[in-house]
Amino acid sequence: MTTVLSTVLDLVFRLALWLLVAPLLPGIVNRVKAWVAGRRGPPLLQLYYDLARLWRKGVVLSDLASPGFIAGPAIAWVALLGAALLMPLGPVGGALDFRGDVLLFVYLLAVARFCTAWAALETGSAFEGMGAAREVSFAVIAEAALITAILALAVQSGSVALDAMLDHPPGGGALMLAAGLFTVLLAENCRVPFDDPNTHLELTMIHEAMILDHSGPPLAIILHGAAMKLLLFAVLLPQTVLPMGEWPPLAAAGILAGSVLVVTIGVGLVESLLARLAFRQVPLLLTTAFLLCLFALLLALRSGGIPAAADDALRRPVATTAGVPPGHSDNPMEGGAR
Repeated sequence: MTTVLSTVLDLVFRLALWLLVAPLLPGIVNRVKAWVAGRRGPPLLQLYYDLARLWRKGVVLSDLASPGFIAGPAIAWVALLGAALLMPLGPVGGALDFRGDVLLFVYLLAVARFCTAWAALETGSAFEGMGAAREVSFAVIAEAALITAILALAVQSGSVALDAMLDHPPGGGALMLAAGLFTVLLAENCRVPFDDPNTHLELTMIHEAMILDHSGPPLAIILHGAAMKLLLFAVLLPQTVLPMGEWPPLAAAGILAGSVLVVTIGVGLVESLLARLAFRQVPLLLTTAFLLCLFALLLALRSGGIPAAADDALRRPVATTAGVPPGHSDNPMEGGAR
């Protein structure tokens, strides 16, 4: 009974942590951008106010929209929350961790993207369809880079569980892996230089074009899901390059929180110092991120990172048959048995 109660309390605490902390990150990004530009900027808790305001508003539905217009954002939000519960938090494993959970983690991110694009196509709007097409096209390379980075972590740790992969000390390609994952973070969250979340030009939008017709609670769910996805990658990135398992639990938790803050500030600085790339240049940058993750994978393979089971199989001595004269075989189909 005590074990069940502690598990439930841990799950509730993690849910509250992910749900309440996520809207803070876009506020930090906006304050950093305002500081670089010499402006006062919006309040740090602006997204909390926006979510509360949107939740009290009504929903405007298109005549062409099916129930998928409402179900898409809800399913995407649930998928992102499930991926968040799989993510280890420093020395503490994920709330729903199991062997092979990294595969479910990747698929949940893909489900969230698919449902968002599905809801965008339900309105029959040309702008939302264009945004969905761009989002899915660029995601092909971004997902390849993310999967390659996960393969590098799996080779280094010899495991396909997220907690073991991120608890393992970083390998020689940690810096390249971090650079590739940071680029994927910008692309997955539709930040500059891949997209401009503050633009008002429909022809240049990617993510914002997909939510033009959403309003009220569905829009609030989309905005909160986007903030949760940013927090998800901000938590993942430092754990790939920092040896969280080598520090005491409290120190590791503090370092992880500080690292998430540093990553968020880095996103704000990138948005302040860089301009949005032309669409034809976006695949080039994503390909660079993929190559960085691929080089990290090759370094992990060269350094001898082989999963434990495969390593034992390779090192096990080959059994030989004693007492069999040369040229003789026990197989009756071979010539030695004649």
